[in-house]
Amino acid sequence: MDKLVCIKDFMLAVENIWDSNLNAYYNCGADDEITVQENRDAFIRWKLRPRLLRGVSKRSLFTTVLGKPVNFPVGIAPTAMHQMAHPEGELATARAADNSGTIFIQSLHSTYSIEEVAHAAPNSRKWLQMALIKDRNKMIEVALRAKRVGFEAIVLSVDTCTFGIRRNIRRLPFKLPAGIRLANLEEDEMNVNPDGFNFTQHSELTLDCGATWDLIQFLKSATDMPIIAKGIQTFEDAVLAVNNGADAIFVSNHGGRQLDGVIPTIDILQEVVESVGEHVEVYVDGGVMRGSDVFKAIAIGAKMAFIGRPILWGLGVGGQEGVQKVLNILKEELDITMALTGVRSVSEISPEFVRTVTQLKTLKTKC
Repeated sequence: MDKLVCIKDFMLAVENIWDSNLNAYYNCGADDEITVQENRDAFIRWKLRPRLLRGVSKRSLFTTVLGKPVNFPVGIAPTAMHQMAHPEGELATARAADNSGTIFIQSLHSTYSIEEVAHAAPNSRKWLQMALIKDRNKMIEVALRAKRVGFEAIVLSVDTCTFGIRRNIRRLPFKLPAGIRLANLEEDEMNVNPDGFNFTQHSELTLDCGATWDLIQFLKSATDMPIIAKGIQTFEDAVLAVNNGADAIFVSNHGGRQLDGVIPTIDILQEVVESVGEHVEVYVDGGVMRGSDVFKAIAIGAKMAFIGRPILWGLGVGGQEGVQKVLNILKEELDITMALTGVRSVSEISPEFVRTVTQLKTLKTKC
């Protein structure tokens, strides 16, 4: 692992570690997988505008999220079934997040339970991702379990009324490996089906295409927990989410795994921040591969950037140590980017430090 010096190195390393089943599940996107790549490419179109000789010998990456501290503005986005990547699964991921002083969002479809993760990292900052499932009682029951063991918030994936068409998974088809369970949903049919976990069956059985925005207020009133609306891709839906009680907005297109051909998340971020950023915090994921990507997201207006696949790549290469190194790489890259752009603290990162190529052409200059 000493030779892995950037996130792309981890991405390439796991290709030789994971089998085709695992590679297909973790790395696939919807349809032609255009959005998976465009999420990454879009960051390249945003250019840095470094300011020089600004006295940056001392720098701080510290910030606050939902009123509580994090050591740097990179968190772990919800991804399912970590135990497929490493035997310690979400336990290793949560411990690495704790050591880094950042937030771990545990997926509802995790392979270790909420309680097991809380026991493994009792002092860490943890949020629980919740899908749009039909059984409202089940949603409340799981959310209250999470609250009892120290989870701070519910991250409601508003873009999961059904699964996108993931062709690589259908070609195999993907099955849960032997001994892997969905620990928070153990009584569900998907865990006992002798033919393995089937996405289409899971969608038909559990996900709810009839959900509406009032679900946010329902969850808030039933759990008394902050609700973060994840999967927002337009300013119109950001406004609707906030008007219906969302405590934060999470700009995401599910890593390109739901609907192909949508706008890359970094390009959506500005309109969402301009529409609701004065009222709630805004987070973003999708395509983050470098510390400079994190810098760009913060400059546009995100309070926090989250990473999904890179965490799984780190987990697959080296378990908790691999996840820790992925986070450390991004932290160092962000720190160096701040130094070279003339920024002493995360709070100083502002829109003046980034432009798209189109925006650069319209800059007004005067002496």
